[in-house]
Amino acid sequence: MDISKIKFNEQGLIPVIAQEAKDGTVLMLAYMNKESLQKTVETKEMWYWSRSRKVLWHKGATSGHIQKVKELYYDCDADAILAKIEQVGDIACHTGERSCFFNKLL
Repeated sequence: MDISKIKFNEQGLIPVIAQEAKDGTVLMLAYMNKESLQKTVETKEMWYWSRSRKVLWHKGATSGHIQKVKELYYDCDADAILAKIEQVGDIACHTGERSCFFNKLL
């Protein structure tokens, strides 16, 4: 992956969708900055930028529910990332749910 092609927004962030590689479940939406993207590529585990805490966030560092990277893609405009991951522990959401997308709207 050539990180230089990625278009970060005016805050230096890019949205990332984490998708379970084995079954396609969309688990969460988070954000990365350049440093967290580089750490993700280097370690093959997901790192994000916490917008509320303003710190790098190694997914699962405290809970043990890490995300192992299987594949990373960027979209046609290079302004969004899709991470196909292996969710260790089967919980991605801070609420304890498997996916952050459990609130049905329609």
